[in-house]
Amino acid sequence: MKTVIKAVIALYAGVALAGAAHAEIRIGVAGPMTGQFASFGAQMKAGAEQAVEDINTAGGVLGQKLVLEVGDDTCDPKQAVAVANQMAGKDVALVAGHLCSASSISASQVYTDEKIVQISPGSQNPKFTDERPGPGIFRVCGRDDQQGQVAGEFLAKHFKDKDIAIINDKSAYGKALADETQKAMEAAGKKATLVDSYTPGDKDYSSFVSKLKAANIDVLYVGGYYNEAGIIKSEMVGQGMSTILVSGDALVTDEYWSITGEAGAGTLMTFSPDPRRNPAAAPVVERLEAAGRTTEGYSLYTYAAIQAWAEAAERAGSTDFQPVVDELQNGTFDTVLGQFSFNGKGDVNIPGYVFYEWKNGKYDYYNDTM
Repeated sequence: MKTVIKAVIALYAGVALAGAAHAEIRIGVAGPMTGQFASFGAQMKAGAEQAVEDINTAGGVLGQKLVLEVGDDTCDPKQAVAVANQMAGKDVALVAGHLCSASSISASQVYTDEKIVQISPGSQNPKFTDERPGPGIFRVCGRDDQQGQVAGEFLAKHFKDKDIAIINDKSAYGKALADETQKAMEAAGKKATLVDSYTPGDKDYSSFVSKLKAANIDVLYVGGYYNEAGIIKSEMVGQGMSTILVSGDALVTDEYWSITGEAGAGTLMTFSPDPRRNPAAAPVVERLEAAGRTTEGYSLYTYAAIQAWAEAAERAGSTDFQPVVDELQNGTFDTVLGQFSFNGKGDVNIPGYVFYEWKNGKYDYYNDTM
């Protein structure tokens, strides 16, 4: 009889433990939480934390609370693979990440093998979705070829009589963006005066800028990140150049102005329409600000990635990989970015890119009067 009682107790204990194990759903956010791109990681973490708090306050997903795991890849592809394996070990259902394209591409095979949905808020290299290893790979941002087309056509239209240089930092993101911009600019009838690359991480670009000055460069397009772009822009001003610096979404951080100060005035960059101006995002922006979290850059993109996954899980009635992927692939989602859906590659159909201008320590929509 005692043996039977013990067996019954063990059975109920096992049921209780199983229930506890399923009382929470783990998801992850992965990106550069430390290192030179940590400001972008802070944006992603802010958006993810707010999304988890808001979803849990509303009752969670399928009645279960979300628990957030944070992974730091420092924008290094090898570290990204390590983070992906760590996320798999923690049995996460979703990873909102990574940011840098090389990291997302490297980690995507792990997520595919482990049946984890990956939705990147900021990886724009076309290869990320064009060559995705499985159906669970998505992004809620645009693509480098879309961004490059907008930039290239803009340069050809507004600076057709100017000397334009196109440079990149050799990264997957920077080179793809610069190449796509050059391709679009040339298709619009404008040839670059100079095409070159630079070494990321340097603190002194004086000789590189001297080369630009000798070539009488009027407009410099930078395929790269805010760190080096800020140093180069400051050095150009220091050498008496009035060259306009143009770049992409990697300058969407206050850190750029922290590097340049007033030297950064007039810098132009492409990014998607500011989601903070979307009426649907207003309450979320207020909560982010009240919590002391950043609202810039990829905060709301990360929030939207988690929103879309949560909506898909609710519709699927499950957090299992395939049912959620099916819903993501076929559904339409109401998010802080507005309403969107994914195409067969995993790309999102959000509005295209627009130009912003840095001035007075802030970036805002560019007033196209040229």
